[in-house]
Amino acid sequence: MTSSPPLRLQEIARVIRSKNAGPCLLTFDVMLPDATAFEAVSARLAALREKVARAYGRSENEVAVIAYRPALAVKITLPRDVVSGDIGDRDVYGAQQHAPLLEIEL
Repeated sequence: MTSSPPLRLQEIARVIRSKNAGPCLLTFDVMLPDATAFEAVSARLAALREKVARAYGRSENEVAVIAYRPALAVKITLPRDVVSGDIGDRDVYGAQQHAPLLEIEL
């Protein structure tokens, strides 16, 4: 049995973006171009969760990963390091937080 080649998120996704999900959470949208890409990523959700947790210095229990077939997308949510707008917050909208996802391989 042969294993599938690794999938790099930035190469397979149509859009990868981040934004706030309230003042205390970040959410990431990984939008895929077609059903084949969606199925490939969906089959690796456990690995995605583990790699996101590692990339953002979180425990896997703090990372939610949800595949949403109607949109051909995967949503990832985790706690923000600093509450949005609080002292020390350098990205009040959470729009600049997706870069670590670009390097993830599944």
